[in-house]
Amino acid sequence: MRIVGLLLILLSIPIFIAWLRGYPQQRKWAYLGVGALPFVISGLNLDAAFVTWPAWPGYAKGLLVSLLDTLAIAIIVTSRAPFKKLPFLLAFLAYLFAVALSITVSTIPMSSVFYVFQLVRVLLIFVAVASFAGDPRAIRWMSFGLALGAIFQAIVTIDQRLSGVVQASGTMGHQNLLGLMLHFVTLPLLALLLAGERSKLIMLGVLAALIAVALGASRGTVGFVSVGIVLLLALSLARRPTTQKWKIVGLAIVVFAIVAPIAMASFQERFTVRPDNAGSNEEREAFERAAKSMWRDHPMGVGANQYVVVANSEGYSARAGVIWNWASRSANVHNMYLLAAAETGWPGFLTFIALLLIPTIRGLVFAFRNRCGPRGEIVLGASVTFLILGLHGFYEWVFVVYHMQYVFAIALGVVAGSIRQQKLERPNHARGVTS
Repeated sequence: MRIVGLLLILLSIPIFIAWLRGYPQQRKWAYLGVGALPFVISGLNLDAAFVTWPAWPGYAKGLLVSLLDTLAIAIIVTSRAPFKKLPFLLAFLAYLFAVALSITVSTIPMSSVFYVFQLVRVLLIFVAVASFAGDPRAIRWMSFGLALGAIFQAIVTIDQRLSGVVQASGTMGHQNLLGLMLHFVTLPLLALLLAGERSKLIMLGVLAALIAVALGASRGTVGFVSVGIVLLLALSLARRPTTQKWKIVGLAIVVFAIVAPIAMASFQERFTVRPDNAGSNEEREAFERAAKSMWRDHPMGVGANQYVVVANSEGYSARAGVIWNWASRSANVHNMYLLAAAETGWPGFLTFIALLLIPTIRGLVFAFRNRCGPRGEIVLGASVTFLILGLHGFYEWVFVVYHMQYVFAIALGVVAGSIRQQKLERPNHARGVTS
């Protein structure tokens, strides 16, 4: 069955290419698919593997390919010069190179190859989104897909909650992964509303994302998405206050009033079933001691996708005081920066920070230089999401899971495509003025 599934996914490449070339007016459905697929791939089994190691304790378990990858390939093939003058491409390639370099120090090189292959897939999503991100109509349709993905996850989490699950995780397997992914729905869609979008689907998508986050009962996720919303509203108003934005602020207060009781009830049941104590903080500190020790001993890293194996086989977890049970010893350090440093060393650590920091800064600068029109608002939403991801990453490692990297690549493509499109429009505008 694995071979059949793989063949079907690979056969979708020529089908998608023929469809997009033969019916260019239908590209909007491809854009919608790009937004929705990260949230439905797992639930609908829309991926397959050339090679799979299901028992591997790392986050990349094989050479996987999904329907979103093949759709991205088709969009790139049918686009005009998708790689030309693309912002952030060098930063992405630098991180990819640093991760590939870690293969040379990996005790099990094939497992590190899995993550390199995953990053290549994520690169395809980034380039594909950037190829159409200059078109507001394309962004709108992709946002419809993000909203539908959030609604799908909200329905699943509601069903899980009614079935007695204390921390609903949707189809993502863990509430922290789903919550972090939904940052990339809540904030960009809210930015679209601030830009003047009045679609009920977009509004429902924001509400659905917040409900799914609340039902996940993750303190970090709820806290960071709340900070992100407040920060986005404040920056948007500082950038250019409008009547529409003040209406959105009022609507946000109403939504918070609806979602807050759901979150409080989820937290109450969570802490009734599993009382909170200082042990979780002590365990987090133990993980960080293990990762820092690993980084000191291996300045070039131990190899991507290798943390759990090395932490146990070389005694780092034991010496750091990580609890001896399956859940703890099979988990990564709860800090995406330390995970990057331990696995890929200084090259991976520095290029990873650059990959996060450069788009955040350039996106914020772009947003405040373009105070009129929706493009600056949309880029502001993505940039604030990068900022919140950067803060949340001090407490989470799940950025390295490919579902999470998909939505990151989508936001990265939106910022890069918007910046590139403006540069392309400037010469035309200048010629129009002089003529």
